[in-house]
Amino acid sequence: MVRFVLNLLWLVFGSGIVLAVGYGLAALICFVLVVTIPFGVAALRLAHYSLWPFGRTLVAKPDAGLGSGLANVLWVVLAGWWLALAHIVAGAGLCVTIVGIPFGIANFKLVPAAFWPLGRQVVEIDDLRRPDLATP
Repeated sequence: MVRFVLNLLWLVFGSGIVLAVGYGLAALICFVLVVTIPFGVAALRLAHYSLWPFGRTLVAKPDAGLGSGLANVLWVVLAGWWLALAHIVAGAGLCVTIVGIPFGIANFKLVPAAFWPLGRQVVEIDDLRRPDLATP
């Protein structure tokens, strides 16, 4: 219930909608440039994550290889740096008030996702605690 309330407050008062629109714009640009469609898919995944961040986290995909690492370098050059900068600015602005500190921390949690989105997946925190889904 606490996660739901935090996510709802994040959506209304935080920067969730603004950052999701930024990821959406990045996705649209990537979809127009047909070669970068995988980046667009990653941007949409991060837009959804930035709308509802509490109770979820990023984990490395076990099957991600060198290709995703090289693609992430291209992502940082094209879109990742300004999305990460938006998270840093929004996080710093939210941390000015005591009430905004949890939202600022959530923004700082999204910075690595903005820099390195490929080769990662968004999972529910509860799923990480389940023994049948734990990775060996």
